[in-house]
Amino acid sequence: QVQLRESGPGLVKPSQTLSLTCTVSGGSITTNSYYWAWIRQPPGKGLEWIGYISDTGSTYYNPSLKSRTSINRDTTKNQFTLQLRSVTPEDTGVYYCSAGSVLWGQGTLVTVSS
Repeated sequence: QVQLRESGPGLVKPSQTLSLTCTVSGGSITTNSYYWAWIRQPPGKGLEWIGYISDTGSTYYNPSLKSRTSINRDTTKNQFTLQLRSVTPEDTGVYYCSAGSVLWGQGTLVTVSS
């Protein structure tokens, strides 16, 4: 069964870049017909799609975050990554990686604070 696990710093300073990695096991990010997504949930708010990378490497970004977001992958490590640039405290939240909105990682809390 496919499993996902997020990793990365739990604290990022304002104006810096938030970088997270999702490690996938039990399946390949290049052959499974999932889209590999990043989603976040700010405190007290609902889920927000950040974007995804497909099994072919195509990407889609939430228009409201597109200018600050990059999603890439490392097929040799079966990982995909998120970079969110120029963060502010409003980017604080739990960040999840997901396979097709069917399978989810446990989430990782990222706090943006000086």
